[in-house]
Amino acid sequence: MLPATARPIAFILTRDRAALLPFYRDVLGLAVTGADDYGTVLDARGLELRLTTVADHVAGPHPVLSWSVPDLRATVAALVARGVTFLIYEGFGQDADGIWTSPDGKVMVAWFADPEGNVLGLSEG
Repeated sequence: MLPATARPIAFILTRDRAALLPFYRDVLGLAVTGADDYGTVLDARGLELRLTTVADHVAGPHPVLSWSVPDLRATVAALVARGVTFLIYEGFGQDADGIWTSPDGKVMVAWFADPEGNVLGLSEG
């Protein structure tokens, strides 16, 4: 059993940490809280996120990290204004902004990729 004080840490793998850092820091607005030879640490809104270099890393097609936001449409618009392109999956039924809404209308989700292709997500509901 994990101790009650255990804190989760997430990793985003990258071929070039220095090149990827501006996206997470400047576009997404995550604060850098540290760095060492093995990674750059960011505050992903309460979760420690480490950008870690793996020389031969190839991003997969599935989300590696997602955030729940109070207003998905506003967050999507703000990120689009910062140059983020949202992913549209053929046949998935997303709207023009890349937002998928669950059949009951209670959950909305949108996906985007960092410059290396790591898929990230946003959800509301």
